[in-house]
Amino acid sequence: MTAACSSYYEIPIETPIRPKLDVSAFQRVFVAGFIAGGSEDVDGNLETTRLLRSQLRTKSELRVIDADVLPLMEVALENREAPTGPAEPAAGAIRDDDDLEQYEHVFANVEYWKRIGEEFQQPLIVTGTVMFAPQARSGIVQRDQEVYDSFGRRRVVPVRTYMERKGFVLRPRFIFIDGRSGTVLHSENYREEILYNTNQTSPALSSYFELMDRLIPSFLSTLSSQHIRGTRILLQ
Repeated sequence: MTAACSSYYEIPIETPIRPKLDVSAFQRVFVAGFIAGGSEDVDGNLETTRLLRSQLRTKSELRVIDADVLPLMEVALENREAPTGPAEPAAGAIRDDDDLEQYEHVFANVEYWKRIGEEFQQPLIVTGTVMFAPQARSGIVQRDQEVYDSFGRRRVVPVRTYMERKGFVLRPRFIFIDGRSGTVLHSENYREEILYNTNQTSPALSSYFELMDRLIPSFLSTLSSQHIRGTRILLQ
């Protein structure tokens, strides 16, 4: 009886992922600003606009337009029909999704977006909503705990315990508008959250950036092709 053995080696590979949106008709992209609410400690409009512009400059072939963010809340309030029910919150007092609804009609204002497109040479326009808010949650969680036996030997065992945790939730909606026609081409909703133990503290802005880091790759994959790197094993 004979035994055969073989050697193998790994080679790096890259798998291209096509973008979700065909942007070949555009040379420029304008991150126009967002209607934002939730935490008063983070300006979700300005921070999201700056972050997306920065990412697109380095990871997109489109030319990023530098301009002031659009006053979307003011535009929405100007074009809103007069309310017939109870008084609605003043501009800037967006606390939850219900408050946000009164402004969302601005994204369907074709004439407004077409006019913006003409002003900036018909780019792809990125806009939408950003809700970044504190949250609290309590319940049974599992964590690892070190224990020692009578001989001093250490081992780690899972322990279930009741815990109160606080953190933040980020819910952006990115809307892509054709600057030539003013119509919506595509929109995507995201949700990310982070929770901390009661003895941990994290500034709101730090948590915001940590949550945005999680969804930036998915946002970029909407506009440009991405490559997944890996390895393949070949027998020799």
